Amino acid sequence: MRRLSRSRYVHLAVVGVVWTIMVPICGIPATTAPTEGRVSPVDIPVQKVVLFSSGVGYFEHMGSIAGNSSTELRFKTSQINDILKSLVLQDLDGGKVGTVVYPSQDPLAKTLRSFQVDLSDNPSLADLLTQIRGSQVKVTIQAEHLQGTVLGLEKKQKLLSDKEIVEVWVLNLIAGGTVRSVPLDEVQRVELEDLQLQEELHKALLVLAQARDQAKKPVVITFEGMGERRVRVGYIVETPIWKTSYRLLLPEKPEEPAKIQGWAIVENQTDNDWNDAQLSLVSGRPISFVQELYVPLYLPRPVVKPELYAGLHPQTYASGIEPSTGKAAEPPAPAPPLSPRMRALAGEAHGMRPQEPMSAAELRSEGTDIPLDPMASVIAAASAGQVGELFEYSVRHVSLPRQRSAMLPIIADDIAAERVSIYNQGVLAQHPLNGAHLKNTTGKHLLQGPITVLDANTYGGDARIDNLPPGQERLISYAIDLQVQVQATNQRQESRVQTGKLVKGVLQLTRKNMFTQEYIMENKADGDKVLIIEHPYRKEWNLVDSPKPLETTDTWYRFRESIPAGKTRTLKVQEEIIQGETIAILPSDLGQLEFYSRIGEIPQEVRSALVKAMSLKSAMVDTERQIKERQQQLAGITQEQQRIRENMASVSQTSQYYTRLLSKLNDQETAIETLQGEVEQLKHTYDRQRKELETYLMNTMVG
Repeated sequence: MRRLSRSRYVHLAVVGVVWTIMVPICGIPATTAPTEGRVSPVDIPVQKVVLFSSGVGYFEHMGSIAGNSSTELRFKTSQINDILKSLVLQDLDGGKVGTVVYPSQDPLAKTLRSFQVDLSDNPSLADLLTQIRGSQVKVTIQAEHLQGTVLGLEKKQKLLSDKEIVEVWVLNLIAGGTVRSVPLDEVQRVELEDLQLQEELHKALLVLAQARDQAKKPVVITFEGMGERRVRVGYIVETPIWKTSYRLLLPEKPEEPAKIQGWAIVENQTDNDWNDAQLSLVSGRPISFVQELYVPLYLPRPVVKPELYAGLHPQTYASGIEPSTGKAAEPPAPAPPLSPRMRALAGEAHGMRPQEPMSAAELRSEGTDIPLDPMASVIAAASAGQVGELFEYSVRHVSLPRQRSAMLPIIADDIAAERVSIYNQGVLAQHPLNGAHLKNTTGKHLLQGPITVLDANTYGGDARIDNLPPGQERLISYAIDLQVQVQATNQRQESRVQTGKLVKGVLQLTRKNMFTQEYIMENKADGDKVLIIEHPYRKEWNLVDSPKPLETTDTWYRFRESIPAGKTRTLKVQEEIIQGETIAILPSDLGQLEFYSRIGEIPQEVRSALVKAMSLKSAMVDTERQIKERQQQLAGITQEQQRIRENMASVSQTSQYYTRLLSKLNDQETAIETLQGEVEQLKHTYDRQRKELETYLMNTMVG
């Protein structure tokens, strides 16, 4: 093959044959490296990192530039939307912010279709040659070189050696009035002679190559000005949420304070090292979202017909918010005074000479065994403070390489903690759990996280804590308390009528439902125990004749009981709810009315009215019974007449038996007429009695 300068070869496979299209570069650089004379971007390091517990982080770069300069930051493709939404820039010394340039992410298919040669559907060589019909090409077949214009392609049948017929593509070239058909499976090379077409094809292939690199995208920020200047770049991107874990040290003696140690777990998942940066950890949940700003959006436009008057589309307008003066945030609560040990550690941190520790030989000689004190050498590296409605831990001089994680001590304080046992029948039926009643006296916001409990310098168990702002209280549990046994027994539920009244035919009752639960608690330990019992809270039920709960949540009452060593205590919880009940007198049966007429809690006048209503209803019921009896008699006579008529049809009309049946049938007709008359009369009586009862009920209001 002859050597061609400034050329590029593209290989395409069609029908099992490797094809090469030679595309000259035509002055387009083969790489994205800076051109000659271009100033390399200035590296501006990360100086400030703010991580939020909502999954985003604010990063601020600060550095120096000279003259017209630029800096390049690289981000993941998924982060570009956040960059476009939140990027803030500042030239501190009189310069101006220039343009921000980043690779476009137009949909690949749309970008490819914008070139003269469309590669969006992975075209075959035949498809590609079809697109360039009318272009000048040079085709090499074995040792023959053909030059001409692409007229088109067509399929023709080809006979193989085994008499099999297949279809093959044929390229039709025209040169000087001569059309030459060339089978594509015999073509070895195709050269494009149109320089503009070569450039378009190369650009399309370059777009395809760049589309494969979706991991990182460079964002180039330019600054314009004179001399050396300071610049700042800030933005928000998605980051792993920072997490916390705690160590709670419960002392052996109740008079000694408990201590809590908090560690922040942070991860640098960015592409920038944090060198001596200021790290802020914010415990709050600011609202954050992702909006698609990186991918170009194209809206379909309506086709407008040329009319003199066109109707307007209806408009929608978003509502606005009037500005108002915000209330200043309250200052953070002062931190509690340091314990003697913490003051000693703080003095050591400021250069004061601590007391000389005992050597290992001296410890052994005295026979002492000092346990591990996890609080002795750890001082919180973070300063804490309120930031509006959020709480912030600030740590200076943090160095963390990219794609690495770290644990930072942020809390090392005394905390108010009381040992308790916590019983919940739904958690464990017979035993409570060892736990602690915490009150956040650190003055800092404790973010949710796991707690490792060290009970008298010994591992006691693990617990979890929810977000705990300063001054609030929480319960935690970390082990099963086998020294205390609880029985939830004597569960009773009763229902009792309190009073009642009769209003226009409706008996309105007030009923009290009562629920009782007893808890028998036995302390088998050598020391006294404080037991917290969780009893289910039911809305609209009220506690009666029960101890006042320590606190009430949406689902639990919490009762506090002190149990001396070796003793048994009983907690009785009673609840009641007052509910109304209505009973319609007219459709009720007499037995139900008689039951309520004998209840002493119902006023006497109501019971007397019930007795009167029962008397009227009893007469109506008796009339109804008589009507049913007559109707049953009529049904029996009608059935007997059917039998008589069947017998009469089977005997001679001149026989004595026929005459007898006829006489009996006549007597039955007379009885039917009598019964029908009585039924009608009883119905009138029933209607009168019902009306009398209804009138009485509608005019009666007692109770």
